[in-house]
Amino acid sequence: MLGVRIPLFSKIMLWFFLNLLLLAVIFLVVFGMNVRFDPNSTFSGAGNRLETISRLIVSETDERSREERDEILAKYSSLYGVEFYLYDSKGSQIAGRNTPLPDVIMTDLVRPEGFSRPTAEAANNRGPRALPPPGPQQMGSFRTSDPTEYWRILRVLTFEAGVDEPVRSRLIVRSDSFHGHGLFFDLRPWIAITVIVVVSILFWLPMIRSMTNSLRKMTGAAEKIADEDFSIRVDSPRTDELGSLGASIDHLARRLDGFVSGQRRFLGDVSHELNSPLARMQFALSILEDRVDEDGQSYVNDVREEVEEMSKLVAELLTYSKSGIKGGTVELEPVDVETVVNSVVERENIIEKREIVVDVEPELSVAGRRELVSRALSNVVRNAIKYSPPESPINVSAHRNGSGIILSVADNGPGVPSDSLEKIFDPLFRVNSDRSRESGGSGLGLAIVKTCVEACGGQVHAKNLIPNGLQVEIKLQPAK
Repeated sequence: MLGVRIPLFSKIMLWFFLNLLLLAVIFLVVFGMNVRFDPNSTFSGAGNRLETISRLIVSETDERSREERDEILAKYSSLYGVEFYLYDSKGSQIAGRNTPLPDVIMTDLVRPEGFSRPTAEAANNRGPRALPPPGPQQMGSFRTSDPTEYWRILRVLTFEAGVDEPVRSRLIVRSDSFHGHGLFFDLRPWIAITVIVVVSILFWLPMIRSMTNSLRKMTGAAEKIADEDFSIRVDSPRTDELGSLGASIDHLARRLDGFVSGQRRFLGDVSHELNSPLARMQFALSILEDRVDEDGQSYVNDVREEVEEMSKLVAELLTYSKSGIKGGTVELEPVDVETVVNSVVERENIIEKREIVVDVEPELSVAGRRELVSRALSNVVRNAIKYSPPESPINVSAHRNGSGIILSVADNGPGVPSDSLEKIFDPLFRVNSDRSRESGGSGLGLAIVKTCVEACGGQVHAKNLIPNGLQVEIKLQPAK
């Protein structure tokens, strides 16, 4: 039974709203169902929280005795895990545990400040828990060493019993941690935000991984198809657009596999069918050659040359159709590189007698089939001989390069146009389509090279040399 097709857009939007719902649930669980954004709320910030606590302390200590104020500060110190001190602007302690203050704190404590006086109306309206204007204001933040401690100084107004004039005072907060247990720097909002972000990432991660894995698999399949490996399949179980794309790639691979296989089979069948009439024509020409007079010999020779060209073309077509074997279907074996190179150079240079410089690293052995490696190298050397000047040398080399072995053939010919370098290994491709067979060949030589090399699990590419020349490199894996 086929699954229901859900568009990718709908999946993303559904996942997005589910993510919002999940974050809302987490927010309610962490901060409670009754979320209030009051001055003491988590997201109001540590500064507002410290000022709020300062207001409460000042309100409770107004018009109290020293002993009562000490008890109030001790209560708040124990409650918040910090130490509170109350001093006047002249450096005299009003309340708190008697502790010597560092010099930097004392200096800042008594420095002049533009302290505005409260209005008469504000002073007359104060009650036992009234918040005196102006509100607490932070004066400074300090860090002292030996031991390391962190300080905050707030400017406040306090009232003594029976005195209407406020006292310009300083509330000092000391902590052994930089965040002051949430009073200097509140970590809770950042922890909550971090948790929400991490949960959101974890929520999206499965979907993103699923999409990227599918795209990565399809990209790999497309690269394999570009390298003419049509056996690759995506087989995606997805039911969205990515699943449709995977199915289209599989369909494309099957069609191309059938097309290429049919093309090679057609070329092979045509080659076989043409061999018989060509053989009969060559036999008939040999008889005709003995019976015609000297005036007709030139015509017979012309026909013989054409038949021989046709025979070569048919042989190349047959070779190409047989060499279309993909890697993995050929049983590989160790092939001695030096032996193959010397054999190819000797065979291909038997007529032209060109200067071929051989430079092969000793004891090189590649994984492949001797006949396939020899056929590929022969075609490359034959091309170099054909398209390079007779007086120029041809260089054939073989050496290790990282994890592979490179067989290289370089000439001093005219090279190939840069836009044709990737096409010269395509079957029946000629650099100039209007060239004759004598100057341009059949267009199958390098295609045969590519199929032979790929059957051995290797790669082949060409590049132009500076100032002129063409270099073809065959990369094979070393024999195990």
